[in-house]
Amino acid sequence: MTRHTHDSDRRRLLRAMGATGVLAGFNALLPAYARNGLAAGAARYLDTAAAQVPGGAARDVVMDVHVRREMIDIAGGRASAITLNHTTPGPIVELWEGRNAHLRVHNHLDESTSIHWHGILLPFQFDGVPGVTFPGIDPGATFDVEFPVRQAGTYWYHSHTGIQEQIGQTGPIVIHPAGDDGINADREYVLMLNDWTFEDPHRVIAKLKAVSDYYNFSERTLGDLAEDFRKSGVAATLKDRLAWGDMRMSPRDIADVTGYTYSYLMNGVHPEANWTGLFTPGERVRLRVINASAMTYFNVRIPGLAMTVVAADGKEVQPVETDEFQIGVAETYDVIVEPKAEQAYTIMAESMDRSGYARGTLAPRMGMVAPVPALREQPQRTMIDMGMDMSDMDMGDMTMSHEPGQMKMGHDKMSMDHGSMQEMGTPKKDSGMAGMGHDMKKMAHGTGPNAGTMGTGAMMEKHGPVIAKHGPDMHGAGNINVANAQRDRLAERGTGLEDVNHRVLTYNQLRNVTAMQDRREPSKTVEVHLTGNMDRYMWSFDGVKYGNSTPIEFPYGERIRLVLVNDTMMEHPIHLHGMFMELENGQGDHLPFKHTLNVLPGSRASLLITADEPGRWAFHCHLLYHMEMGMFRVVRVSDQSGDENV
Repeated sequence: MTRHTHDSDRRRLLRAMGATGVLAGFNALLPAYARNGLAAGAARYLDTAAAQVPGGAARDVVMDVHVRREMIDIAGGRASAITLNHTTPGPIVELWEGRNAHLRVHNHLDESTSIHWHGILLPFQFDGVPGVTFPGIDPGATFDVEFPVRQAGTYWYHSHTGIQEQIGQTGPIVIHPAGDDGINADREYVLMLNDWTFEDPHRVIAKLKAVSDYYNFSERTLGDLAEDFRKSGVAATLKDRLAWGDMRMSPRDIADVTGYTYSYLMNGVHPEANWTGLFTPGERVRLRVINASAMTYFNVRIPGLAMTVVAADGKEVQPVETDEFQIGVAETYDVIVEPKAEQAYTIMAESMDRSGYARGTLAPRMGMVAPVPALREQPQRTMIDMGMDMSDMDMGDMTMSHEPGQMKMGHDKMSMDHGSMQEMGTPKKDSGMAGMGHDMKKMAHGTGPNAGTMGTGAMMEKHGPVIAKHGPDMHGAGNINVANAQRDRLAERGTGLEDVNHRVLTYNQLRNVTAMQDRREPSKTVEVHLTGNMDRYMWSFDGVKYGNSTPIEFPYGERIRLVLVNDTMMEHPIHLHGMFMELENGQGDHLPFKHTLNVLPGSRASLLITADEPGRWAFHCHLLYHMEMGMFRVVRVSDQSGDENV
């Protein structure tokens, strides 16, 4: 990537001109329902929607954040939302590395609330997790958060109380570096992605607990069957359907909650309103992309414009040029784009299950638009995502016996009765394929239209080698499946992006700009299994819900290896509060930092942590409803006496 510097006064002028242009033209883009309903919060709403990062001289920051329940215009309708300073998402919290922050949170709700400063290094008492670090902020109360700013980058903040995050209580954080980071953008925008539902989120959870695929309207149909007959032949298609049917699974279960109820927003703006950021051709534009959604993964691309990834989860990485990246819930990526043409570019953030999208525009002038790509074909899951060892299976010649307790793969290369199913780490059931797990249905996923009939060789070319195999331990009643074969999948593209004909970012490409400071061998290894029962909508770590769990102990000052094993058949974005994790992705002593890691189905990932932040820290899946259902633990960093305030 070519790096160059510009006069700081010119950069400030460009930022000011860009912000003025966006604000002057944005109201004209809003449909009548939005223009007529903004009322008292209009100016601040437009500031948030513009998402320009002002910058300026380094300074200490004192900022008040007011949490309210208000009626707002959002996603083409009107709804009651939790707002922050009258907006959702909330205002940019802009800080400077090496200076001090004093943030005052005022609760105007009639219920308790909280704000967690996601990815921020600060004393654990200010981390904002009720029941873990503090009791919560009572109605009418103010919570003062004061800390020295010890980092730079793109982060965000959100409620950690119940489902408040789903109904608007999120906002961006931008921290400017103390020195020159070498990125030298001419202007910067925050791109905050959210999913919004007009349903009561408690009702959404109730529906999922009653019918776990309630929001999935893309199951295979007779039309799909006819098309598969045409493409793959009758025999191969029937083999595939019998395999999934006998296992009571669907390869099209990609997301728990879909565009059936969700509207996808960019900076609080729905696709028809078209959030727009301005540029002058030839400028370097920094886009700070934040996935602040409750349950949605996004695939982000700008057709016709390459992106250079310069930071992940707030931490700088060596530049990687790409055309698309998948961003898990709670992750952030900073990218540089350099549009040279006098034209508009669509920023496309397509939901991973392809049921909808958030969209914005980069343009030289307000009112310019670019074509919006059509939604691509929905991805599918395969046996790899079930954590199955494919080395002895010919998936191109799969047959399913209807005799009780029998499954045959290929030419009788593998047969499994109840005993052999138990050896795979699956409990005995009463008949047929039930041993594979009635509840595996909603967790089965795949990688292509012919996944069920794909030969072993073709599958293995796309997936990492098996690095561990699992025994019969099921991790308790809260889990329905184990990954028999655990793979390193850090070099794989995200779900649905395996076969796109352009560059896609993968975790193994992330390389820290600086060498790791702590090179000690880990003194302790902690292995945590991501577990669940989709049909009953139960989620947990090691089969144990949070209410029945005990803290994970990290001795203060020690080097810890954290191993995450995904025994479910869907992605989980796992977030550790208070400390960064160094992802062991093959980059030697330049391992990238992560605060949230997307763990692919059937995979095993390893991270290194220096336990130098004393206290009680939340550790959880950042899919909001999974966390609410029990996929949450406490990590306790303390000395030998158990003192968390060392």
